[in-house]
Amino acid sequence: MSTRQIILDTETTGLNFKGDDRLIEIGCIEMVNRSLTGNTFHCYLNPDRDSDPGALAVHGLTREFLSDKPHFVDVVDGLVEFLAGSEVLIHNASFDVGFLNAELARLDRPAFSSYCGKVIDTLAMAKEMHPGKRNSLDALCERYGISNAHRTLHGALLDASLLTEVYLAMTRGQDSLVIDIEPEYQDFAANASSLATNEQLIVLHASGAEEDAHVAYLVALHKESKKDPVWTRVAAD
Repeated sequence: MSTRQIILDTETTGLNFKGDDRLIEIGCIEMVNRSLTGNTFHCYLNPDRDSDPGALAVHGLTREFLSDKPHFVDVVDGLVEFLAGSEVLIHNASFDVGFLNAELARLDRPAFSSYCGKVIDTLAMAKEMHPGKRNSLDALCERYGISNAHRTLHGALLDASLLTEVYLAMTRGQDSLVIDIEPEYQDFAANASSLATNEQLIVLHASGAEEDAHVAYLVALHKESKKDPVWTRVAAD
């Protein structure tokens, strides 16, 4: 059965969807069975107001640029058609869904969740996988080796594209427990069981400097995790 996922991001005039802040950009990317289809949904929106200075510094979308763009009412049908029945992946989903719900409510339309199968918050996923770490989109790009050098300003479609790469990196290997063996190692794997069991093994012991470095690393890891690590409990027992 095919799994259709939509990676979604938005830009807004500010942070308060319960006030008069509005959506100004929506970007969506379609993925089916973890493969990009090339289908996207993207639009700029006229909010009929200025962006807060802090938000403007993030996305750079001025009121002048947005003045001739459509309003949300003009694009909502195309958006819900694109989303229909899919899993929607959003980083910090409560923020984007809050704004989408506010826009839908102004048009007396059902809540965002009624148009998709479910919403997956990739920020919540990242926090569970990397507790105590920074889990912003930029931080995750750095952690997974995904280049975002071209991201001088935030943009909904650009950020959705980066989130797609991050999500695939975070969930790599979840679909299968089978590890493909490179051809050059297949002969070695096939003959591994024939290795003599009476061969004398060479044991290399850590030097004093290596042991000190290891202890220093464990101490630093303990401080960063802010939890009582399992190795200290084992040592105590």
